[in-house]
Amino acid sequence: MNTIPQETSALTRLALPVVVTQLGNMMLWVVDVVMVGAVGYQELGAASLGRLMVMGVMMFGMGVVLGIDPPITQAHGAGDGERIGRTVQSGLVLAILVSIPIGVVWLFTGPLLVWTGQDVGLSAMAHDYVLVQLPLIPCFLLFTVLRQYLQGRAIVYPTMWIVFLGNAVNVLANWLLIFGKFGFPKLGLIGAGVATCITQACMLAGLAAWIYLGRLHAGAWTGWSRRAWAPSRLKEIIAFGVPVGFQISLEMWAFVAAALLSGWIGTVELAAHTIVINIASVSFMVPLGISFAAVTRVGNLVGERDGPGAQRAAWVAFTMGGGVMIVFAVLFIVARHALPTIYAREPSVIALAATLLPVAAAFQLFDGLQVVGSGILRGMGQTLPAALFNLIGYYVLALPLAYWLAFPMGMGLTGIWWGLCLALAFVAVLLVVWVAVRGPGKVDARVI
Repeated sequence: MNTIPQETSALTRLALPVVVTQLGNMMLWVVDVVMVGAVGYQELGAASLGRLMVMGVMMFGMGVVLGIDPPITQAHGAGDGERIGRTVQSGLVLAILVSIPIGVVWLFTGPLLVWTGQDVGLSAMAHDYVLVQLPLIPCFLLFTVLRQYLQGRAIVYPTMWIVFLGNAVNVLANWLLIFGKFGFPKLGLIGAGVATCITQACMLAGLAAWIYLGRLHAGAWTGWSRRAWAPSRLKEIIAFGVPVGFQISLEMWAFVAAALLSGWIGTVELAAHTIVINIASVSFMVPLGISFAAVTRVGNLVGERDGPGAQRAAWVAFTMGGGVMIVFAVLFIVARHALPTIYAREPSVIALAATLLPVAAAFQLFDGLQVVGSGILRGMGQTLPAALFNLIGYYVLALPLAYWLAFPMGMGLTGIWWGLCLALAFVAVLLVVWVAVRGPGKVDARVI
């Protein structure tokens, strides 16, 4: 049985490469924002709207394939390599199937944005930006399955290095295609979308090659079988994954709604919101990495039937996630005038973003706790509670409050951000209480 220092060390060894991986994933978008922002703030606004559509739909698909986490992590803890292999195969099949409806929704990007009240010109630019990224969908979801397979077996470094190399590809492709270097066409915003597709395809190919050549599938692969299509196997992943998809999407859609509300106020407000949400998203990658480590650690310990150990891992993960976000909160306040200048040159956008960063600092602790709590529940195979908490927190409380503060009360963009802060606090408290009452040390630690 691990002591708290030993558990902290175990989680840190898992979390650090995953945190670097998540930061690397986020940097793909940061590079796009910085390079597109250099073209113009209208292009930045269009990229933001396009990104809302891309991630607003893609995150549900990612959540569905994350349904492989409980069976893989627990099977690894139980030493059941055959079940790991079967789950990975079914996850790959499901990733392809889920790609189809996501692509269909993307086809209506422009009309959907106009329907939500966004500027017609920006919506048209965002529509074209999204359509060139259609090949991204299966590449991203298949990459997610391979990444989660490795993480479930506590193999975390290959993905980190692949994402690191992917960032190099992304910078080069953006530079060539956005600005038209070395004879390539100057595509501007569209070039950023094409570069993203190229990068994701390279990352998928690289990770698959690493797994195969490095024999990282040894002991957990039984060869392809028609049973990968079996409804019972797909149903198991879907049963875990759909609540995860809704949990992630409900939060994502709430932030999408916040961005749409920002767009109602004005173009400058939308640009400032884009900058602050991007900065907050970068800090979020750290507790997100800890959350993925918690999925693996808690799931493995549950598979070993060590409930007390899994409960200890849960509390250590909460402490780590909340602690790092307090540090980021201080940074947001101290550097609130300097951070926005990384993304924009327009003085009005920078000034407005600086006023929002202290509000973003206020919810950093809650953001860290809620994402770690969701990971703990996913490792346990209890994926429904987090989805329900997000539904209540964002759609019963936060968004109505955000609208009321922003428009009837006249607080504008600041009111929208205070509404989001309330939701994160509500969800975080409920998840901490749930783990305290119904965590892996409080219920039977049985393999699902």
